[in-house]
This record gives sequence, C-alpha cells and structure tokens, in this order.
Amino acid sequence: MDIVELFIDENDEVSGVEAVSVVENPAIEENFIALKNQEFKFAEIDKEKRILLGPALIPNKPIYRQTKDSEYYIYFSQATVRKASELFFIRGNQNNSTLEHQLELKGLTTVESWIVESEQDKSRMYDLNVPIGTWMISVKVNNDKVWQQVKAGEVKGFSIEGFFAEKLETRPNEPIKDDLSKIEDEYLVEELKELLEEQKLESFSDYPSGVKNNAKRGIELNEKVNNKCATQVGKVRAQQLAQGKPITTETIKRMFSYLSRAREDYDENDTKACGTISYLLWGGKAGLRWAGSKLKELDLMEEDLKKPCYDGYEMIGFKMKNGKKVPNCVPIK
Repeated sequence: MDIVELFIDENDEVSGVEAVSVVENPAIEENFIALKNQEFKFAEIDKEKRILLGPALIPNKPIYRQTKDSEYYIYFSQATVRKASELFFIRGNQNNSTLEHQLELKGLTTVESWIVESEQDKSRMYDLNVPIGTWMISVKVNNDKVWQQVKAGEVKGFSIEGFFAEKLETRPNEPIKDDLSKIEDEYLVEELKELLEEQKLESFSDYPSGVKNNAKRGIELNEKVNNKCATQVGKVRAQQLAQGKPITTETIKRMFSYLSRAREDYDENDTKACGTISYLLWGGKAGLRWAGSKLKELDLMEEDLKKPCYDGYEMIGFKMKNGKKVPNCVPIK
C-alpha cells in the first residue's frame, strides 16, 4: 500500500489540530483528520482532580486509511507532531473538545502539553512506553456527564481533529518501514490465534454460496489492482470464506459490524474501487444478511451492533451520501 505523510501547510491558516476528542476506541476523512481506532489510551485518571493524561499524537506511527477508491497508510513526522502541539496552543484551541468526533463538548480543557524528549520522561511514571517525539496532554474534565462516561469505561482515549496537507512517500523512512513490518506480523499472529480458536470454539460454516462467491469475486478483483485493497486480515478472511471454512461467533460479529458500516462505500458498478473490493472480500450483501440472521439466531445481536448512530445522537430519517441513502444522525436535544 502507499504511504502518505501528513504535514502542516505553513501557508494555510487552518492547517493543524483544531480539537481533542474523547473516544471509546482511540478515522480519517479526506484532509480532515479524526483519528480513531488507534491505541492512544488514557494512561492515568486522577479521580480527585478529574485529570486525564495520555498521548495525543505519536510520530512515525502508520495509521491505516480507506477511501472509496484506495487504501493506504498515513503518518506524522516528529517535526509535524511538535508543530501541531505548538499551534494548538498558539491558536487558543485548548478548550476545543468533542465526543467521538461528533458532539461538541463543554467543560474539557487541555491544561498540560509536552513532547517526550527522553527515556526519563514523566510519561514513564504512568507505564506509557511511547516513543520519543510523542505529544502528551493532560485534560481537565469539568463535565459531569463525560466524567461518568470515563468512569464507566465508555471513553478510553484521546483522538485529534484537524486539517493537514498530504505528501506521497516513494521511499518511506526506516521507522515507518519497521512499524509496517510489525503491523504485518501482528496481522499474521492475529490470524493464527483465530485459526487456533476456531479449532476449539463453536464455529459455523453454513453461510450461503452467495457469501463464498462474493469473497471469490473480491479476490479476483483485488488481483486485478495488484492486491492494493484490504488489510492482510481482510485478505486472509476472504480466502477462508471463499473456501467455506468455519468462522467463530466473534468473527461473525466483526463481519456484521464491518459490512453494516462499509455498505455506503460499496458500488457494484465500480469494480476497481477499494470500497467495493473490500466489501466483497468480507462476503458482500449476502454476508451482511447471513451474519445478521446468524447473530439473531444465536441471540448475540448486541445493541451496539444495531445502533445506526453514536451515543448522544439519534436517527432522524435518512440522507444521501455518495449517492446512497444512509441514516441521518443528529445530536439529541
């Protein structure tokens, strides 16, 4: 996959970090960056002072990104991380915060900010083994509702929001290549664990031929674009579905969750788009129907899998996005 460096455009007044979001799973849309699903977890919760501490940005950390037409990794250099931390305060954004990158919050203030300079950094006091150059922050929480969500484990980490320019890396630096190798290794380890679990746990292979055919179709289409689409896990999962192998209930949950969220990126008329290919690799529409039916049959259709909107939002009809009808989620008043 391509590797893209994100950087701050000195000539763009809005380039940089605009806000800090508190999220359950510390995603990216075009040049607007909302980093979720990253391992930026709160390291310390001071129950007396209501202080949250953790990383805001980690340099040279490859972050997977998927658009309708492509998949690639983005990263921030040490220089960009430092510049972002400086501009965040210079522009007076320390009171800007959101919940899950959607709901604007009041009562959260970034009160401390620093760059990790050495192995003796105070972040080590909180068992945070973050690399040199990481941007650390402490946030004061004067919002009772958010604090209750923190204590309940509903929000677990920081995630940044902002605008950045992009530059395609033709020769990625060594830290990036090393981290990408680690990611690939983690994928393989995860798949080995899955295969071992499927030997011991209850598994199912009664999905219809439509699921198998969609996976095969996705594999064929991906080969035509030099296998640039999907993560290694997605590719292995497609081979498993195409061969009719059994999958565990946890895999079925992930299958349903992914296909529910990604269906707006699927376009049956655009067979070169990564959104279409990745959707087929996971079984496509037939996979979504089967996974939903199987979870209901097993009484495993959890409420969070069925919700069309984030907490704090409600669905008011539908709207059109990329030519498709999707839930219209608005803040609950």
